[in-house]
Amino acid sequence: MIELFSNDEDRGQVGIGTLIVFIAMVLVAAIAAGVLINTAGFLQSSAEESGEQSSAQVTNRLQVVNAVGSDIVDDSGAEVTTVELTVKKAPGADNVDLTTTTAQWVSSDGTFDVVSKTALNEGGGTTGDAAFVTSTFQDDDNSISNSNVLNDPADRATMKLQTDSTDNVDSGLTDPDDLVSADLDEGSTASIKLNTQAGGETTATLVVPESLSGKSAVSL
Repeated sequence: MIELFSNDEDRGQVGIGTLIVFIAMVLVAAIAAGVLINTAGFLQSSAEESGEQSSAQVTNRLQVVNAVGSDIVDDSGAEVTTVELTVKKAPGADNVDLTTTTAQWVSSDGTFDVVSKTALNEGGGTTGDAAFVTSTFQDDDNSISNSNVLNDPADRATMKLQTDSTDNVDSGLTDPDDLVSADLDEGSTASIKLNTQAGGETTATLVVPESLSGKSAVSL
């Protein structure tokens, strides 16, 4: 008669080992899933932030309503010495702070970085080749005069730039370094790009009429 022997302890040890391996695999899978979830959340947050910034660059910008050249002098040739831009915030834009708005002037005389005179007076590292001053054209709640901010679609502000020292004191630009040293004589052109703090850009082309004779102001 053949006697069979069994070892229940050995089978129990094999089962425990298998269980340990299974638990380890579950833990690894759980950790990997957590990493993937965190990564997906980070990527989603980054995508949303990038989308918001891109949207702000498109919508949070200024719109030029009108451009006027004035203080015309006629010494050795008629020339516009003051440019006034009437601006409003573009449709769908959030509040636009004119203090943090910058402008880039481009003409045959060169390129000039123009910043707010208010920002220059406040310091904080703001520098530029020239400056512009702002004034209220239309504003029901005095947001422009109080804080230099366009906060309503009906708000209108005037940005004034000087290209010459003529009538400099009246413009509020009393420092010669505030001036855009560019000639705007008859038939000349220039472009100005307005950049808001959000990165929104608006470009306006200024075209001086072929004749300035007898005129004190012209539409550009």
